[in-house]
Amino acid sequence: MCIPCCVCVSTSEVVVVERLGKFDRLLPPGLGFVVCPCEQSAGTVSFRVQQLDVRVETKTKDNVFVSTVVSVQYQVIREKAYQAYYSLTNTQQQITAHVYDVMRSQLPTLELDAVFEAKEDLALAVKNALQATMSDYGYQVTSSYITPDLTAINVWANLVFLVLPTLFLVAT
Repeated sequence: MCIPCCVCVSTSEVVVVERLGKFDRLLPPGLGFVVCPCEQSAGTVSFRVQQLDVRVETKTKDNVFVSTVVSVQYQVIREKAYQAYYSLTNTQQQITAHVYDVMRSQLPTLELDAVFEAKEDLALAVKNALQATMSDYGYQVTSSYITPDLTAINVWANLVFLVLPTLFLVAT
């Protein structure tokens, strides 16, 4: 015996409906129906912009350890809600891995001063790398920002070790 059940779907979300374990349809926002026990709502997909902050610590070209926070804003592409739900188990872990890859390949080629000057270029490199990969999974990267963390003890300690020897050379 099949019983229709009401499902309320919030604005900017869709509900994934499976029939006997197989994808059947996406319920749009508003009131929807699921026929129990043949169908079930497997989960929801939100179209809201989400933000992930990734802390990356790496060494620069002049052997200074710098800590940066990379903020990535992303959202599900409406036409690719199926891929977004079924392609990745952990979206944030996938994004974090790509951010680490880009930052750890680019930062070691720059000196500490150049890191501050190249923030926009690094952010664009992160965004482009993520956009190329994540679009296949149903996500678009709307923006990325990089904030060097100057309060990191390693930066100040390493700066002292870089500056002090040059001061002694100038004084002698």
